[in-house]
Amino acid sequence: MSKPYVFITRKISEEVLQPLKQIADVQMWNSESEAVPREVLLQEGKKADALLTMLSDSVDEELLNHATNLKVVANLAVGYDNIDLETAARNDVIVCNTPDVLTETTADLAFGLMLSAARRLAEAHLFVKEGQWQSWSPYLLAGADVHHKTIGIVGMGSIGTAVARRAKGFGMEILYHNRSRHDEAEKELGAVYKSFDELLELSDFVVCLTPLTEETKHLFDEDAFKRMKSSAIFINVGRGQVVDEEALIHALEQKEIAGAGLDVFYKEPIGADHPLLKFPQVVALPHIGSASVETRTTMMELCRDNIIAVLEGRAAKSVVGRK
Repeated sequence: MSKPYVFITRKISEEVLQPLKQIADVQMWNSESEAVPREVLLQEGKKADALLTMLSDSVDEELLNHATNLKVVANLAVGYDNIDLETAARNDVIVCNTPDVLTETTADLAFGLMLSAARRLAEAHLFVKEGQWQSWSPYLLAGADVHHKTIGIVGMGSIGTAVARRAKGFGMEILYHNRSRHDEAEKELGAVYKSFDELLELSDFVVCLTPLTEETKHLFDEDAFKRMKSSAIFINVGRGQVVDEEALIHALEQKEIAGAGLDVFYKEPIGADHPLLKFPQVVALPHIGSASVETRTTMMELCRDNIIAVLEGRAAKSVVGRK
């Protein structure tokens, strides 16, 4: 009896894959940085019993309708807006993600990005590295304090709550906006629920952690940036398409906001000529929210375990779409 076939769309740890290789024929796209070409993904999908995918891989209706053997898609991410859940359910394909395991790591990154943008750390690093530090002056690369300021978190899920815990340690006033009230965060962290507009108007730091949905696409538009304080700093560690980038560029040009820290963009990856990179007050990162060795390894292990479970007829640990 032949083993089930598993295709992995990016090169990951061989050590992590060993338990999977004991029960399945495993093939992997041999690049860590280069996305698997669409035609290769379609070809492999046609014969795969399981796919281990990245957020950049489009698991759409075309792929799913041709993947007649497919039983499970394990996405190496919390998000799954790259997967057509409706078609997957119709075709009896189970979809899994990697929630919870990256919460604290992503919160670290979000708070670090806020600190970097506020205190101009990236600018200061280049200032020294490029030999510009010739003297001292009272306002040399002076930024903004973070402690005892007001943080507004849009999307108070597990990552938002973890960011709020860090903010409490800095003595910050914590505001949040979410689809529903978060009683635990209000009780334990003193977080205060606000409407979206109120949060924008009151916050010194606006941190976007909301998932991408039809309702949140372009949530941060021209009107949203106009409502923010001129001293406010915008942080996005959620999804790039939640932001109208043209509106963000305009807000920075017109000094409607003071700066931004961005780990995600509308279309990724971005090039060195991206218009947001011309602003010294913008800190840009290459979508590394969960990129610690420990967390990424745990994410891979969860994907592996989900695939093994489904192929062996057991329940997966983290299902977002089921037949």
